[in-house]
Amino acid sequence: MNHNSSWDDLRYVLAVAEAGSVNAAAKQLGVNHATVLRRIAGFEDRHGVTLFERTARGTRVSPETRPLLEAARAVQSAVHGVERVLSGHDSALRGRVRVTSTDTIMQYVLPRLIGRFRKRAPEVFVDLVCTNAHLDLSRLDAEVTVRPALGLPKGLRGAAPARLGFAAYEPVGALPPAAGWIGLGGTLSRSVAGQWMADEVPPDRIVARSDSFVVACEMAAAGIGRVLLPCVVGDADPRLVRSPDRGTDISVDLWVASHADMADVPRIRAVREALIEGLAADRDRLAG
Repeated sequence: MNHNSSWDDLRYVLAVAEAGSVNAAAKQLGVNHATVLRRIAGFEDRHGVTLFERTARGTRVSPETRPLLEAARAVQSAVHGVERVLSGHDSALRGRVRVTSTDTIMQYVLPRLIGRFRKRAPEVFVDLVCTNAHLDLSRLDAEVTVRPALGLPKGLRGAAPARLGFAAYEPVGALPPAAGWIGLGGTLSRSVAGQWMADEVPPDRIVARSDSFVVACEMAAAGIGRVLLPCVVGDADPRLVRSPDRGTDISVDLWVASHADMADVPRIRAVREALIEGLAADRDRLAG
């Protein structure tokens, strides 16, 4: 049995188990659907097991194989721990640092801060990963995250140097009184802003929806409806004004964090501290 091949295939197996479908796993791994199917079939054939039950709703783990997958997750976690240690072994202020954040923070905040940092540390290559989903820092999806959140998940170390404020906006020229709202979908529905929408705006008043504040801003500017936006987005757009009858008092901490195992790696610490410093200096604009 080729153990290296088996463990490489196991990476695909775990991705399907966690994503819930072959398509979702393929997207997560950056490969095509056929590749995932081939690697799973290879693992099953070598070990004489059937790992998944295919259903109309997706791919479900067979009950008898769950202990195998739990053991594999434990090994995978240990391997990632070794990778984190090896990644931080070089103490020089050089190398790549991957920073993940939302599309809002990426577009309106981070480029200027990264530009300043690069002048001080030109040998650090900063790789910005834009996604509204929370990446798993324990798997080295990124070394630094900048996220609006109520708190830090276990295993992360960081600070919240600013708060991200929100307000209701509408297009210049005012909307008719009966105009509806642009709802927040996807991961935004679970955010502080999404909770405010759920509490304050009846479902029948939602006329459209987006899972991106940047896109929702464009929808509001096109006259589709009112929208709740981060002030750093709404205030910067001359096509929008704050809705006069919608006094909102919503804000959430804006965190800069790294995995605790790598927080003191010089290049990662330098990027994190530069972002904390920059956000603190920009806290008034961010708060709105």
